[in-house]
Amino acid sequence: MNLSMLKPGETGKIRDIEVRGSLKRRLMDMGVLIGEEVRVLKKAPLGDPIEVTIKNYNLSLRKKEAKVILVTTAAL
Repeated sequence: MNLSMLKPGETGKIRDIEVRGSLKRRLMDMGVLIGEEVRVLKKAPLGDPIEVTIKNYNLSLRKKEAKVILVTTAAL
């Protein structure tokens, strides 16, 4: 499951980032790290961007960025 599939209010744990290069580095610099808990706060009407909370701060991600972040949820 990727981060863009979570609904507002749902929480997941980052298990992988499926991209290489500068995008992966940029995401990691913003605190998107394997093992971190992420919570979806809200989504724009068309799903882009997505506002999430990681490490006690809010972060807005594009849908294409959220799709490369794999998460696990308690239900899985």
